[in-house]
Amino acid sequence: MRTSQIVPLVVATALFMENTDSTVIATALPAIARSLGEDPIALKLALTAYLVSLAIFIPISGWMADRFGARTVFRIALGVFMAGSLACAASNSLVGFVAARFFQGVGGAMMVPVGRLVILRSVPKSELVSALAYLTIPALIGPIFGPPLGGFITTYLDWRWIFFINIPIGIAGIVLSTIYFENIREAERPPLDVLGFLLSGLGLATLMLGLASTGRELLPEGLSWICLGAGCVFLTLYFRHSRGLANPVIRLDLLRYPTFRAAVTGGSLFRIGTGAIPFLLPLMLQIGFGLDPLRSGLITFAAAAGALLIKIIGPRILRAYGFRRVMLVNALVASAFLAVNGLFTAETPHAVIICVLLIGGCVRSLQFTCVNAIAYAELESREMSAATSLASVAQQLSLSLGVSLGALALEGAAALHGRTEIAAQDFAPAFLAVALISVMSFFPFRRLSPEAGAEVSGHRLVAAASRNAIP
Repeated sequence: MRTSQIVPLVVATALFMENTDSTVIATALPAIARSLGEDPIALKLALTAYLVSLAIFIPISGWMADRFGARTVFRIALGVFMAGSLACAASNSLVGFVAARFFQGVGGAMMVPVGRLVILRSVPKSELVSALAYLTIPALIGPIFGPPLGGFITTYLDWRWIFFINIPIGIAGIVLSTIYFENIREAERPPLDVLGFLLSGLGLATLMLGLASTGRELLPEGLSWICLGAGCVFLTLYFRHSRGLANPVIRLDLLRYPTFRAAVTGGSLFRIGTGAIPFLLPLMLQIGFGLDPLRSGLITFAAAAGALLIKIIGPRILRAYGFRRVMLVNALVASAFLAVNGLFTAETPHAVIICVLLIGGCVRSLQFTCVNAIAYAELESREMSAATSLASVAQQLSLSLGVSLGALALEGAAALHGRTEIAAQDFAPAFLAVALISVMSFFPFRRLSPEAGAEVSGHRLVAAASRNAIP
């Protein structure tokens, strides 16, 4: 096998573990809440804590890889993720569970971005789409098996056992990376922007804590507003600090590239909408419709199955139509399928729900393939590390916002009906709200040129070949 095949498959073990973990937890969320004596919506803190941890530590993942070597950091990150999984299994309170998820996120912040960085530095641009497909296809197997597996374990065993799944997968990743990874590092690396790391970390943490704690009195209302204000202050200080710095921890100057800017801004808006799905969908099926975790998982896996199917033909679609056209159409279609989720009722045939989730998973996955590939189309090799960090931070923040805003919309719908407990009819406005955010990604993608990312997609070559074939 070639480098463009072997390296992505090794990195996929980490992505497989992370994706399996997140989908299993989403399915088990109501059961975990009952075990800890908490409201299910309160568990949004556990989801956002992991995502915020990723956003905080991802910016230094590139520097860590350049300083200590990508293989070394990747293996340590897998070990931290496994330790965090064991801590989650041992948790007996919401605070302990949230803290364990945050620690688990420290490992996740290093293993996937560093692994993706290895791919970007090892694979030619002409083979990048195929390499990313090799990365995501095995990784998507996790979300396919995760919901049914999590549902089975939660229904017939105990939710704590779901975290032990990560241990053998993590060990396999450590062994394979030892065999196949080069310990890639930069000969010349800038000093770490410690002040920037502290300002951005504090800003992101307090801002997302304030958003995630709104509603349900998870924190005193005044404290939530203080967190929101402090987050804005810290992030403003970071922006001012980074302007005069040659090598800030988050390089916002990379947004000058049109393809990278569209991928970050448009991709973030799209992910805010879709990021709410793992939170809203299992709650709707279990709390709204009364399904047990196993039956819920046997339905929700369809979205991941659709995502896997499209990866096979995704590169062909991009070669035929180009990034801009595909992303514009997909932004509208995927958002429509997101809104349709809110139309399900307890009487909707499960076959219909599975069909809608399957097609929705296809179009969302194609959009993610486009966003992930076009982001690096104009970048030089020396900028890949910083670009990977910025893109990953934006991705995790948007997913965290999706969970927070989805929960806020759900609580708001219940409050409008004069209830404190959520009911089945509250999910329709929640899904509609996040779908409206997702569809706004159409506008950043619309600003791209028709030939944007042609070197990566191969669209220009296909068009030229078609013209030459005309007599």
